[in-house]
Amino acid sequence: MEYVDPALEREEQLKLLQSYIGEAEDHMRKRDYQRALESYNLALEIEPSDKNCLVARSKCHLQLGDSKAALEDANSSLSEDDKYIKGLLQKAEALYQMGNFESALMYYHRGNKLRPELQDFRLGIQKAQEAIENSVGSPSVVTLEAIGDLSHFHKQDESKTKKAPRMGYSKPATKQQDDKKKRRQPKAEKSDKEKETTKQLLGELYADKIFLDKLLKDEDLTSMDTDSGNRIYDLVNQGIDYLDTRTEFWRQQKPMYARKREKDMAKGQRDKNKSKPSDPAKYVLKNLEEIDAALADGRPKEALKQAQKVLKTVEKWRDEDVPDKQEFLSNLHSSLGNAHLDMGKMGEALEHHRIDLQISKENDFEDGKSRALDNLGRVYARVGKFDQAIEHWKEKLPLVKSTLEATWLYHEIGRCHLELGNHSEAHDFGEKSLQAAQDAGDDVWQLNASVLIAQSEVKLGDLQDAIESFERAHEMATVQGDEPAQRAISKALEELNQKIVQGIRDGDNRRADDEEEGRGKEEQKEQSKEEKEPEKVEKEPDQAKEVEDEVTGGDKDVPEESKKERRGSGSSSDSSKSSKSSKSSKSSKSSKSSKSSKSD
Repeated sequence: MEYVDPALEREEQLKLLQSYIGEAEDHMRKRDYQRALESYNLALEIEPSDKNCLVARSKCHLQLGDSKAALEDANSSLSEDDKYIKGLLQKAEALYQMGNFESALMYYHRGNKLRPELQDFRLGIQKAQEAIENSVGSPSVVTLEAIGDLSHFHKQDESKTKKAPRMGYSKPATKQQDDKKKRRQPKAEKSDKEKETTKQLLGELYADKIFLDKLLKDEDLTSMDTDSGNRIYDLVNQGIDYLDTRTEFWRQQKPMYARKREKDMAKGQRDKNKSKPSDPAKYVLKNLEEIDAALADGRPKEALKQAQKVLKTVEKWRDEDVPDKQEFLSNLHSSLGNAHLDMGKMGEALEHHRIDLQISKENDFEDGKSRALDNLGRVYARVGKFDQAIEHWKEKLPLVKSTLEATWLYHEIGRCHLELGNHSEAHDFGEKSLQAAQDAGDDVWQLNASVLIAQSEVKLGDLQDAIESFERAHEMATVQGDEPAQRAISKALEELNQKIVQGIRDGDNRRADDEEEGRGKEEQKEQSKEEKEPEKVEKEPDQAKEVEDEVTGGDKDVPEESKKERRGSGSSSDSSKSSKSSKSSKSSKSSKSSKSSKSD
């Protein structure tokens, strides 16, 4: 049996996983949700616990109308980390589509508490609250009337007065009758008013419901005597059940009395302000949801076009008619800035985020101000202006509402300091990020903060501390199963160890060079000392002459004979420089002769 390296096999599986995910994302962009679902299924067979894949598949289920399966995938993505932001948002969306608006609202609030800067949770809170209010209604605008089809209640009253049938012998039923009993009885015919309500709720889908109802009544097509007839019967019923579920969902989300009231209000408002929709908040929120979805799907051009269109519409509204106009404008400028950022147009992105910040400051929108400062920091960091990114992110720090938000903000500021060469500041913010991540209990951000600390310690020259930080980060990555992070940290540790070994070698070489250089200098000193000694010897006669002059007072008052004698001794001294002994004897003679001449 041929041996297979587990590491290579795992690497091949990861490559295959990324291939399936890429195919699925491509199908999602083309809105081919069924094929995208198939690709995500293949990816999850390789990595069943991949949180991103589970959330993506949940979105496919929602687009295909299977909200129950969407909720199951969302729950699976939260099984290991109940604070996983994408999973929380997707669970809220699935619950909302199922008509469970109260639970959806709870998860929208939970996500907004963790990440208040994300617009999706704010929009979710607003639409869930609106759906709950519409479902419950207001007693002042709802009047109960005894009209419509009340036969159901009459039948209930009659059934209460009927006596229970006597028990007795009954004829056994045939197999065919048993099969008929398995099929549910057709629903009672709806009244004209109920049909009209269903038609309004379903819209274009109402024609499909009529078609399915006709198929269900075709006994030849849905005959229970054949397998094909039973399959058709089941498929038709599934389609009708789905449409009925959607009808009930839309009835709860926007009941008919609310629709009628809005229609009447819209008609009155249309004469007052033709450019303003009946429900400005719903109009803007719906468009913002679509814009965010386009950005998430990698369609920034579509998002930009739609945001520009909505912005022109909102700018025409009067402030007195739309009290929330400034908040709508702030959100739209934020979306425009994000769209330009995704398209690589940094100048336009900065312009719109600055407008968002200005509007938020003027109107004291704390969430808007926090969002704008965050986005401006991201743009400046993207273009390499790390000083300005740090400035805006530090201004955002007092607006932080959760420890999880604080940990990534500290981390981003630390990264900018690292890029600027401010290694001590990078290390400090890395420590703050790690502490905040520990308080929040977020393992992923603890890993990111530990890597930042290790990188700053490498730059500071604290190599041993850096090794310990990298090893701690590697343990975290192993526990989390993050293989790319494990490989990157292992590579960094290997390079760091090589750097330490090379530093030791370089130090030994420098010490050897210094010792050799020291020995060379000592030899030069000895050599120069030996060269200087003959010079001193040669200068001794002159020193003797100086002594002689001091003793004799020079040639002053010296007889001529003594001068001649001294000159003679001087000439004999000059002629005998070949040896040191002759030099000294001659000089002593000269001294003696000068003394004798002086005494004469």
